[in-house]
Amino acid sequence: MTAVPKPGKGKSGPKRPTRDEFELEVIGERLVEAKQEDSEAVLTIWGRDEPVYGLIVEMDSRTKLVHVMKYGETVKVPFMDIMKVGSPE
Repeated sequence: MTAVPKPGKGKSGPKRPTRDEFELEVIGERLVEAKQEDSEAVLTIWGRDEPVYGLIVEMDSRTKLVHVMKYGETVKVPFMDIMKVGSPE
């Protein structure tokens, strides 16, 4: 019987791009604005091919997750994975 090798620690996938304090602040402000105005937002998420569309219904500071609702379904997105916040055309 052969043991399956464990994955190496130094060989992780691509890393999330780093953003400075200003970029993170702008993303946070746009999320708050979209939530307060009850307007739909388009979130570009790191590692996802498709953007996430919907209403920002909650921003949980404890878990650092942004809750986005579309068609009655809620998607929880980690704040640090949000690369861009826009509005639908």
